[in-house]
Amino acid sequence: MRFGIIVFPGTWAERDFHHALTDVLGHEAEYVWHKNTDLSGYDAIILPGGFSYGDYLRVGAIARFSPVMKSVEKFAADGGLVFGSCNGFQILCEARILPGAVLRSVHLKYMCQWTHLRVENTMSPFATSCQKGQVLQIPISHYEGRYYADEATLANIEANGQVLLRYSSPSGEIAQESNPNGSLNNIAGITNKAGNVVGMMPHPERCCEPILGGIDGRIFFESIAA
Repeated sequence: MRFGIIVFPGTWAERDFHHALTDVLGHEAEYVWHKNTDLSGYDAIILPGGFSYGDYLRVGAIARFSPVMKSVEKFAADGGLVFGSCNGFQILCEARILPGAVLRSVHLKYMCQWTHLRVENTMSPFATSCQKGQVLQIPISHYEGRYYADEATLANIEANGQVLLRYSSPSGEIAQESNPNGSLNNIAGITNKAGNVVGMMPHPERCCEPILGGIDGRIFFESIAA
């Protein structure tokens, strides 16, 4: 597959994704500067983590207006595969490509740690290799990581099966003690209604090799390749 990795001023996880996708998983990947608008020729688009535009105003609020985002919106609307991690998730929410918002974590602390995630939905192309209820171990690295949506939006997300991942215990139990940032309903990742756009706070690119402590992050990219 051929991936386009969007790079904004302040993005820092683009090389991690490039390494995981090319050196580890054997795909093709190119960096796409935020001023470029041509996404033709890519099978999937990645919005990586970082601090786009220094996280001024709100996380993702300025990046949402970068020239490339109109193309990302059209790419998604046409059925293209779009994956946002951490700051990428925040940008997708700001752009209204995904519902809800990502706010400061309840404890107002930067968290960099492993988390357990229970798979809730295997219908997205990014999760077809997962089993519903499967528990993955993937790290987080954020300060603004609390997923929020108003009551009606949250109800729609749940009813439509758009919750992809929830923070859980190692055995898959959903409890507040397993929630690292206060996200509503322990939500760690969601999809759009069509399932072709995925956003999550955890960093799967950081756990695609045993030397990094785990390989559970591979499953999302193995899913779309399969």
